[in-house]
Parts: sequence; C-alpha cells; structure tokens
Amino acid sequence: MAVALLVLMLFIILGILFDIIGVSVTAADERPFHSMAAHKEKGAAEALNLLHHASRVSSFCNDVVGDICGIVSGTTAAVIVTRLQASSPLNGVLLSVGVTALISGLTIGGKALGKTLAISKSTQVVFLVGRFLHFFHRSSN
Repeated sequence: MAVALLVLMLFIILGILFDIIGVSVTAADERPFHSMAAHKEKGAAEALNLLHHASRVSSFCNDVVGDICGIVSGTTAAVIVTRLQASSPLNGVLLSVGVTALISGLTIGGKALGKTLAISKSTQVVFLVGRFLHFFHRSSN
C-alpha cells in the first residue's frame, strides 16, 4: 500500500511539474534569454531552444506526459481502492468515489495552482529547466 501511495504521489507531482513547464514555455518572453545567452549564462541557450520549439515542448509536456501521468495515477488509484475494499467495512462504491475525488482534487488543484505559478514566473521556470538541461547536456559530452 505504501508503494502504491508513493507511486501515486510521484505521478501526480510529475504531471503537475510538466504542466507548469508546458505553460511556462508558451507564456515566457524570449528577450531576457537573449541577454542571458549573450552573457554566456549556463542554461540560457537551452532555454532559448525550448522557446523556439514552444508548441512541441508544450504539447509533449502537457499532452504526452500529462496523459501518461493521468493514466498511471488512475491505475494506481484502482489498485489502492481494491486494497482498501478488501480490508474496509465501507461500501465499495463510496470508497471508490471518495478516493477518486481525493486524487482528482489533488491533481486538478495542483495543476490550477501550477498554471498560476507558470504564468507569473514563466521566465524563472524556463530558465530553471534550461539550466537543468544544460547540466545533462554538459555531462553527456
């Protein structure tokens, strides 16, 4: 049960994080990154690359990763409900609806808060992702 809850939380957080990245890439302005790249700041070139491919990045982050996280969290929820029903005197339907409502609330609420953050802090989010990509790009060479 603990592993199922951990997997569930991991995929909810991953879905929210990628949603933030997808929205930030579509909302961010390129101009600050041109200045950062001119000053050779690590991650600025990667951030510009993300912005130049914003539609693809957004589609991948929001749709592909978001859908996968939604499917995995739904499947994990089914496992959790099945385990809870086996050991609970509660009505199975009520338990199922309650767990599903809780997971949906966490996912939808987290994404709503994440979108607000993504729009208001888009430059910082894109730069952070750029720095992350720079680290992996640099270490793979």
